[in-house]
Amino acid sequence: MKVILCEDVDNLGDMGETVTVAAGYARNFLLPRRLAVQSDSASAKQIEHEMRIIGKREEKRRAGLIEVASTLNNVTVAFTAKVGAEGKLFGSITNLHISSKLEELGHKVNRRKIQLSEPIRSLGEHEVAIQLTSGVGATIKVVVKAEEPEPGAAEEKKAAAKAAPESAEAEAAPEEAAPESPEEDPLPEIIINTSGGGEAHEKPAEDGASAEETA
Repeated sequence: MKVILCEDVDNLGDMGETVTVAAGYARNFLLPRRLAVQSDSASAKQIEHEMRIIGKREEKRRAGLIEVASTLNNVTVAFTAKVGAEGKLFGSITNLHISSKLEELGHKVNRRKIQLSEPIRSLGEHEVAIQLTSGVGATIKVVVKAEEPEPGAAEEKKAAAKAAPESAEAEAAPEEAAPESPEEDPLPEIIINTSGGGEAHEKPAEDGASAEETA
């Protein structure tokens, strides 16, 4: 089915273009939403009338987009990100991130209009094109800076790095042997004389010595 687009439709065409689409797509999507009108469903006069309306609307919209493009040319959006070796980002910045940042600044731009060939993965300043409509575009600056570490984080990291070898050295050091307790002199052995005297005599502590028996 041939239809005349009343609005820009992604992956289909711009306002005022005559395109051929599937009948179901036209009846279920384009026509109910007034995104298009059938090119062969009315007289040529009516189609001409529709085209004049579309043309005036497009002229007004185009003038607005030219003004928007002029404003966007002076816009810079900034991001901060964590970085690894050689300034490579942990993650990336996509057209969705840029669209959200632009909206925060008061510029609502469909992310599909942001011409980013691949996500941004490095620090620095990047120029990014925005195609608002056919023949109308702008270029914005995207600045990516390294995320500043939290206060005290660097000192904690250094302290941890310094403590690590000391801890390892302490674990590797052999335990000191506990001091041996001094040997105590053996107590003398008491020998009881059972021959009738009833007196007790001490046996000398020296090895091999014998006690004398009393008569």
